[in-house]
Amino acid sequence: MKRVGVLALQGDFEAHERALKRAGAEAVEVRSAADLAGVEGLVIPGGESTTMMKLLEEEKLLDPLREFGRERPIFGTCAGAILLATHVPNPLQASVANSPQASLGLMDMQVERNAYGRQLDSRIARLRAEGMDGELEAVFIRAPIIRSVGRDAKVLASYQGDPVLVEQGRHLAATFHPELTDDSRVHLMFLQKIP
Repeated sequence: MKRVGVLALQGDFEAHERALKRAGAEAVEVRSAADLAGVEGLVIPGGESTTMMKLLEEEKLLDPLREFGRERPIFGTCAGAILLATHVPNPLQASVANSPQASLGLMDMQVERNAYGRQLDSRIARLRAEGMDGELEAVFIRAPIIRSVGRDAKVLASYQGDPVLVEQGRHLAATFHPELTDDSRVHLMFLQKIP
């Protein structure tokens, strides 16, 4: 059984734990660099990306997460996808010459925070994803938009013309919340990235 960590600093990490268990993995909460030593992959849940970055800095987890991502798979959903991106424009600092929000920089993509609007603009969509039979239910909650991906990244699913499920090497990013449905296929896709 694969042992997968779930970053448990903020966000609905418990829903990911349940989804991983349904997919046949052991889920372990990660709150410190020491917790990373015992896991084969990591899920970064949704939440608030700027708050998550502050917590990662406070817990001295930024560099250990980057190092982990150089060797092992990471799956980021919503805010987790933002943290994986190489470029996150900061709308609050638009007057500063394109000053980006900090991130882990592990996937070559540009992600815009809260791009679909406010909580009221959240939605559920049905998508087709590469490598999956039938449709996939995608729950978008204050979702980011992946504006562009680099040549090493591969778009697996799109919504309204924008990428919403992207893989790059060992990593996977979704701007929606697969953990909020009973469909385990996205988590299973991530588990297949773990040797």
